Amino acid sequence: MNDYIQLLKSEPILQRLSLIQFISYFGAWFSNIAIYTLLLEMNVSAGIISFVAMLHFLAGVVQAPFSGPIIDSMKPKKLMLVIILIELLATFFLIFVNSVEDLMLLYLLIFIKMAAASFYFTTEMSLLPKILPMKKLQKANEMHSVIWSFSYTLGMSLGGFVVYAFGIKFAFIFDSMMFFVAFFLLYKVTIEVELIQKNENILEMIQDTFVYLKKETLSWQLMLLHAFVGLTAFDALVALMVDKYYAGILATSLALGLLHASRAIGLVIGPMILSKFLNNKVVVLLFFAQALAVLIWAFVLSDFYFSLGASLLVGLFTTTLWSYTYTLLQKNIEEKYYGRIVAYNDMLFLSSAAFTSFMIGFLATHNISLESITALMAGGFVIGGLYFAWIIKKSNLEEIV
Repeated sequence: MNDYIQLLKSEPILQRLSLIQFISYFGAWFSNIAIYTLLLEMNVSAGIISFVAMLHFLAGVVQAPFSGPIIDSMKPKKLMLVIILIELLATFFLIFVNSVEDLMLLYLLIFIKMAAASFYFTTEMSLLPKILPMKKLQKANEMHSVIWSFSYTLGMSLGGFVVYAFGIKFAFIFDSMMFFVAFFLLYKVTIEVELIQKNENILEMIQDTFVYLKKETLSWQLMLLHAFVGLTAFDALVALMVDKYYAGILATSLALGLLHASRAIGLVIGPMILSKFLNNKVVVLLFFAQALAVLIWAFVLSDFYFSLGASLLVGLFTTTLWSYTYTLLQKNIEEKYYGRIVAYNDMLFLSSAAFTSFMIGFLATHNISLESITALMAGGFVIGGLYFAWIIKKSNLEEIV
């Protein structure tokens, strides 16, 4: 933890961006709990729940091919301010979703909100390599995911209680207020980044990126590696667990909040424990450890209290896998392509998460047990570990530092 504090003290821009990140993410999880609580109160099918979970990721996939060239062509602060404003408005209008008849409005607002959130994330992750040296970048990525996890923990746990005590619409309004605060803080910060001038339009930039990826095969191999972490898209699975097993134990919003918060605790403490031991070979083992943790969860998920403990274990390795594979990619691309490659990387990651969410709903509606679905997800991490071992051997991949 001291390493993160020292990094923030030495990098004032990163310090402000991290605060903005925490505030916006913290508010967002209030509305996320509210959305799933609303769906369960509407008594919608498992397919609709999984579709909503998929929408959270699919929105980022659709906008990614165009966001990269825009990021590489615009000043980051101006772009990020516009994106936050879009998130604010999309979140506020969620208060007008009241029944099953409003599902199309819900889909549209989630799509806009999450497309904007993905756009903001890609912009920030493209900015970090431009303002930080490589030695600090890995720590910054770890800290980014720790902040995400910490805000996720507080947002999901407190969100469950707040939705239970004050209602769904209050959560949407509170989330909107958080985005307003984030907008104000970003407006006050100074970010000076020199843009690399290009004489290309958006279509030419997209074409140039594919030429680059064809030549630099390691880049797209690392993008595929990072996409394996998208198998941790458990939102639909958790909602179905609550509906099937835990509805008689706790209120829906409380059960959702506690399960997500338990996993998020693991997300927070994981990199604090593991970061000192990391290298390429250790991360291969972490993929297998993630698989084992998810498999344990599959065996105990019908019991609420054992499931809480297992979900914490599941979260323990996720943050480290995410930050390490992301940093590997950032290290192995040219600065000219930061925005575009990061956007395509996020597109693959979100596609993986969207596919995972879709398959959870598809398999559940075809009478495949939640335990079997969870075990299949564990198998995906085994494949991810084997794939990373192959990359290391084939390309003689250098360590991050």
